[in-house]
Amino acid sequence: MSEKLKGNKMGYAPMFPLILSMALPAMFSMTVMALYNVVDSIFVGNIPVYGETGLNALSYANPLQLLMISFAVGTAVGTNSLISRRLGAGNQKEADSAATHGLILAVFTWVIFILVGIFAVTPYLNLYGCTGKTLEYGQQYLTIVLCCSLFMIVQCSVEKTLQATGDMIFPMLFQLSGAVTNLIFDPLLIYGIGPFPKLEVTGAAVATVFGQFVAMVFSLLILFLKKNKVKVTFRGFKLEISTIKNIYAVGFPSIIMQSISSFMLLGMNAMLNEIGVTVLGVYFKLQSFVFMPCFGLNQGLLPVMGYNYGARNKKRIYSAMKCGLLIAFVIMAIGTTLFLTIPDKLIMMFNSENQELMNTGVAAFRTICFCFIPAALGIIFISLFQATGKGMRALIISFTRQLVFILPIAFLISKVFGYENQIWAAFPLAEIGSLILAICLFINLVKTDFKKLDD
Repeated sequence: MSEKLKGNKMGYAPMFPLILSMALPAMFSMTVMALYNVVDSIFVGNIPVYGETGLNALSYANPLQLLMISFAVGTAVGTNSLISRRLGAGNQKEADSAATHGLILAVFTWVIFILVGIFAVTPYLNLYGCTGKTLEYGQQYLTIVLCCSLFMIVQCSVEKTLQATGDMIFPMLFQLSGAVTNLIFDPLLIYGIGPFPKLEVTGAAVATVFGQFVAMVFSLLILFLKKNKVKVTFRGFKLEISTIKNIYAVGFPSIIMQSISSFMLLGMNAMLNEIGVTVLGVYFKLQSFVFMPCFGLNQGLLPVMGYNYGARNKKRIYSAMKCGLLIAFVIMAIGTTLFLTIPDKLIMMFNSENQELMNTGVAAFRTICFCFIPAALGIIFISLFQATGKGMRALIISFTRQLVFILPIAFLISKVFGYENQIWAAFPLAEIGSLILAICLFINLVKTDFKKLDD
């Protein structure tokens, strides 16, 4: 039976319009997702008297928060990949089972981060020598965000499940509902506007968690009340080790791949002084507006390439990849231009009073932004490896980029030149090395697995 008769657009629709229709909602929703931590940091950075201290605390909190997101997104990506491959192969029952397993694994993931939130926050902050208000703010923010992470983790699972079926609109709306809620309640709870108490950094955490709760409730209503291409049901359900293994065959490398950035930040923070840590924290919040559209593009590409890999259609896999590379290049070229031309305006949103922060930040942004284009191209190769079930290759790219490359390069530069300006060159150098490796792994994939697919 032809793909058009089956009625799944991923198997027959013109590729560029298909990629745009699949990716644009995800790109928008991922950009909206970036608002959570960015909005928190902007409002916290402008708290009278303690704004810079609060911003520094959130910079130290960022690695643990990224680790939590890595587990949530990695597990969900594994579920997404398995669902799309099962749908492409015409196995509806197995696709439904994968979706149900994904939701249960989300709850298990939450249990891990309750324990982290209760027992690990203070020892973690003590490693950096955080004291006084920095320690207090970091404890407040991390404990609330980690212990209440169920909302974000479940919403992420539902989002990736629906994206695997080609539904990109509702996942976008989930993200939008949470971000708008966070945006509304952040200033109310941080500054104590009207009847709301002045909670400062605690208010930022509460607003974030409440936004995630709204998004989770919305996503569950759509999952269970709307007719979707996969069905989550617990009636007669039994956990299957084989399904869990299939999810984590892609999901576990994805978790490691995404959590590597958390460990990279830990290493970089150890090499930088307090101003450098704050600059790096501000950079990672701002660069999310550049990288998140590429990750959204990844989410649009993943089910398309996964479906056509399951359907053994090599021509459409290549077509999707070419479209992805072109779109990613354009996004990152725009981001590079902004970071080169107006870095001072970007930094000013967080704190305009500290001249040392401004000077260090401007130099850092104008150097780091040269990593954007090679990083974007690497993300597309990672998407391909994830979609074809080659999660280990995606892991290898990220591992070498952020541990084998960036930290040793940064360490050597810091010892020879000092951190103030030159250390930031480690970012583009690492991305270029990572891209070369990705191309080599892609060539190997073409010469092996892709030879078995239909032309």
